Amino acid sequence: MASHGKPRRDRASEYENQIKEIRAQLTDQVKCLDTQVDFRQQLLQDMSEFLRRKAEINLEYSRSLEKLSDRFSSKIRNSKDHHIFRKEQNLLSPVNCWYTLLNHTRQESRDHGTLSDVYTSHLIPRLAHIGEDLSRLSKKSKEVGLQQQEDLLKLVSELQGAMKTYQLYHSDCMYAEHKLKEAEKQDEKRSGKLGEHTASSPVADRGQRRSSLKKSERLVEKRLKKYLENSQKCTKARNEYLINLNTVNNNIENYYIHDINDLIDCCDLGFHLSMSKTMRVYLQAEEKVQMSRQQSLQAVEGAVDNFNSQTDKNKLFEMYSETFSRPTKFEYQPHEGDEVSKVRSEPLLHQELVSRIQHIKSRLESEHLETEEVKKTLKATLQSLLDLIGVDEFDLSEVFQSSQSTESLKSTGSDTSTKTSTAKRRANQQDTENFYVSKFQKYLLGRSTICKLQAKYDLLKEAIEKAAVMDSNISGQV
Repeated sequence: MASHGKPRRDRASEYENQIKEIRAQLTDQVKCLDTQVDFRQQLLQDMSEFLRRKAEINLEYSRSLEKLSDRFSSKIRNSKDHHIFRKEQNLLSPVNCWYTLLNHTRQESRDHGTLSDVYTSHLIPRLAHIGEDLSRLSKKSKEVGLQQQEDLLKLVSELQGAMKTYQLYHSDCMYAEHKLKEAEKQDEKRSGKLGEHTASSPVADRGQRRSSLKKSERLVEKRLKKYLENSQKCTKARNEYLINLNTVNNNIENYYIHDINDLIDCCDLGFHLSMSKTMRVYLQAEEKVQMSRQQSLQAVEGAVDNFNSQTDKNKLFEMYSETFSRPTKFEYQPHEGDEVSKVRSEPLLHQELVSRIQHIKSRLESEHLETEEVKKTLKATLQSLLDLIGVDEFDLSEVFQSSQSTESLKSTGSDTSTKTSTAKRRANQQDTENFYVSKFQKYLLGRSTICKLQAKYDLLKEAIEKAAVMDSNISGQV
């Protein structure tokens, strides 16, 4: 059965269920992203612990390294996340790199004190920094995402109010129409009776019947006026409902197509690049320690090269397809057999709609200009931030010279100027990051506003153009 033929309670229940499903899905999205952050933090903790233990075990040669590898491999095999990823047969790039790193460790047969110091002085602090960045950015991204979800649910709530208002005015219109028809029937009966008795009735009775007929005509005029007023209110309420309906559907589409992608990108900002840079330090150290291990290191390098936030995001969408799939659009629910399903520009409303669309058009042009400027600033800030994250702070080219002792390496790793430079860069990075997130939030808000305005503009433009065509046809016929 078509949706407009359903009983009112069924339609209301259908709306309520659809809204509940969207709310539940939005909640699941937040939980899913929180789970991903927790998983990454656990991944970073595991890698940090792994490298710390490996630095110690490097002095105990190959048998200790084998025990370490077995320890973490067993931990992974017994974890719930391991089984989930294995079912997918397609590991996320950080996880894949982690597995490859363990395989490489199994092949190591000896260690070096220099490599141990590289792990302790550089890799572990880098992973700690990544964890801090991840925690900070994920929190900010979550706040932005919750605000977007709140705005979306607010629009849905407004849609419910518009629908109820439309139903109320449509009921009033139907009632006024019913009363008008009753009055018209009574007027027709009185007019017929007056014609039958006019010739044979006394003059006094004729005047009394004419007076009764005038009262009946006035009643018809009064109810016709009431019906026209209610009809106009109903049209305005229906227009507002349809506008809200289109606005909600467009914003839901915008959220699921654009906002979710961008929010995940914001949460992921710099993570893959930082992991890649960290692992490249590891690779450089390993290559200098023993060239004979090149074959196993190539496997690790391949995993590092595959660090890709877009690919991981696509895999995440595949793994949680139900959570991130776009819900069905809200359907127009006409009230009590109402056959009008488009925004109308009736004569009494035409000037109001024209003024409204002009205002919306002006706002659209302004929002487009402002959002485009914000987008340019956002792009430039993103590049600056990625440059800060990807800066090379430590060069291993001279560290592994044959004449260089462990003591000189420790001196290199603990150099005060290096620490000062790192602290300055991280402070600059956080300032740039705060600016980026503020611009990112402003950009999402602007795009959401454009989406809402465009949805209203399109419907109003269509209604006004149709009205103009109809007026032109009527004028041609006259």
